[in-house]
Amino acid sequence: MGGKNHGVMCKDSVENFGIVPLTMGEYRAELYWMHTEILEDKTQFDHAYHSLSSRRQKKVDAFLYAKDKKLSLGAGLMLRKGLAARGIQEREAVFAYGENGKPYLPEYPEVHFNLSHSGQIAAAVFADCEVGCDVELVERADMDLARRFFSQKEYQYLTGFMDERQRNQAFYRLWTLKESFVKAIGAGLMLPLDAFEILVKEDGQIAVCQSVDTASYRFLEYCILEYQISVCLRTV
Repeated sequence: MGGKNHGVMCKDSVENFGIVPLTMGEYRAELYWMHTEILEDKTQFDHAYHSLSSRRQKKVDAFLYAKDKKLSLGAGLMLRKGLAARGIQEREAVFAYGENGKPYLPEYPEVHFNLSHSGQIAAAVFADCEVGCDVELVERADMDLARRFFSQKEYQYLTGFMDERQRNQAFYRLWTLKESFVKAIGAGLMLPLDAFEILVKEDGQIAVCQSVDTASYRFLEYCILEYQISVCLRTV
């Protein structure tokens, strides 16, 4: 089962930060996002950098290129904003990591979150259930990759689009949906993308065919500029 929330913005009107409530029936999530262009200013970068914990600073420092440092810093800022909204200070929060590296808050088991970034967008999603998020800059569809790693039905779904722009959008829609599912279950790189199947129904509803567990999963989607964002909720 799935749902869809699209909020398409033009570049001239975009803010540097955004908080988007996403809903699917009784389930709720909050998406925090930012455009990292603002961090190109050294003063802004330094101020943001020193506002975060040494843990996040080390993650930023680990990247070689300025673009990646900005994305990591942006993700940290969105994490801080989401935690603060729940009465948690990022500098003081204790993080632990699951078997495949997914972070969680052992002192706040009711707070679930996930981070993602691509291009110049960094995002964090918060929910009251296990959650995964993926953001991707929509570029040209890599049909060779789709043939290798997508299921036959997923590949056929893509080839059904004759218009290149629509096919590009569909490719990244599938890609982010699949990645958000992998992150929601905390599998990391251990679950191949062809080990499960995303089905986009004629009415736009989304389903996942998988044998990982017996849980139910729901999907939410959002568009910012030329970016596709998908969120997966584990709804037991």
